[in-house]
Amino acid sequence: MDRSISDESPLFELRARVDVSAAPDDVYAIVSDLPRSGEWSPECLGGEWASGAPSSVGAVFRGENLREESVVSWAPVVRGKWTTHSEVVAAEPGLTFRWAMRDTAGRRQQSVWGFDIEPTEGGCTLTHHFRMDKATEGIRGIVAGMDEQERRRFFIEWGAKVEGDLAATLQRVKAVVDKG
Repeated sequence: MDRSISDESPLFELRARVDVSAAPDDVYAIVSDLPRSGEWSPECLGGEWASGAPSSVGAVFRGENLREESVVSWAPVVRGKWTTHSEVVAAEPGLTFRWAMRDTAGRRQQSVWGFDIEPTEGGCTLTHHFRMDKATEGIRGIVAGMDEQERRRFFIEWGAKVEGDLAATLQRVKAVVDKG
């Protein structure tokens, strides 16, 4: 039996960077405040902390999301509004903040989003990254009825979409930071 692209690991490993004229701790305070993510995310409208101390390892965030009809329009992805649950997996002020998506049973998946912050002479470099090792519950559902050619097309288009979202997010975070 041939190995499918959906069995590869990592499926996605994407990142974008931007220089910001603010102290690492100030940038961290913004990006670790997930309820504010509607100010910078192309999909997440914001949300609320569902459990745990906000922005700390183990805390669970319930996000409200919105995806336009045009996003990989031929594939059966969730459209309109939906919610997600994610768990903070790294929280080091001024350095890194990461969260892993949870499945419908509340288990942490190998789908991790995050921000890393490196000090620079004029502020810091902010890196936004996404890594999916094994296919998540949602991805498995999306590609279940696809043949291998369609799966490859989906992963290429989805990767390009996420890459664009990472870059857009950073530009929006930079604008929020610049406002003070």
